[in-house]
Amino acid sequence: MQENLHWFGNSAFRFDGSKTIYFDPWKLAAHAKKADIIFISHEHFDHLSNYDIQNICLATTVIICNNDAAAQLKKDKPPCKDIRAMLPGDRIETGGVTVRAVPSYNLNKAYHTKESKKLGFIVSIDNISIYHGGDTDKIPEMSGYGCDIAILPIGGTYTMGPREAAEAALIIKPKFAVPMHYDSARDAKEFQDLLKNKIEVKILKKEAR
Repeated sequence: MQENLHWFGNSAFRFDGSKTIYFDPWKLAAHAKKADIIFISHEHFDHLSNYDIQNICLATTVIICNNDAAAQLKKDKPPCKDIRAMLPGDRIETGGVTVRAVPSYNLNKAYHTKESKKLGFIVSIDNISIYHGGDTDKIPEMSGYGCDIAILPIGGTYTMGPREAAEAALIIKPKFAVPMHYDSARDAKEFQDLLKNKIEVKILKKEAR
């Protein structure tokens, strides 16, 4: 599982399986691998990048996102097959991949309100379930998330920090956790140390863009 997951900084990931899946592609290389499915957690510029989406789109690509991102993408008109807007709690299936949209919001910050219906995603592909948290804090809904891989923001300014993210991981109980949306290697190490002997933490090396 770990070898198939690639991190490009911030919240941008690619999973290589029976389908090539991207989460929040941003500042990718010009020759980046094309996408079967693109997940956009919300409309902020470092999550919804029209340049990067255009770069990895094919005529068969499906984009899955929240309502505000869908409205922006319909103006940008990427060369994809479909743009599917989801709300927290929705479930869909596309090309053998099952998608559950879950809430992603801040509890004590104004950046990502619950009312704005920004998303995290729990994606099931090739008998693996992957949770990508988007820009979230530790929220009550996480008690029902269950997954193999939990990709959690730990940056602390716009999202939860390392300690809160470690608490979230203990609630979700994935097979392993991957930190994202951080700048300091110290934060990633703190997150890993807090989960030592509890949950395996994989700190991915940021790949060249």
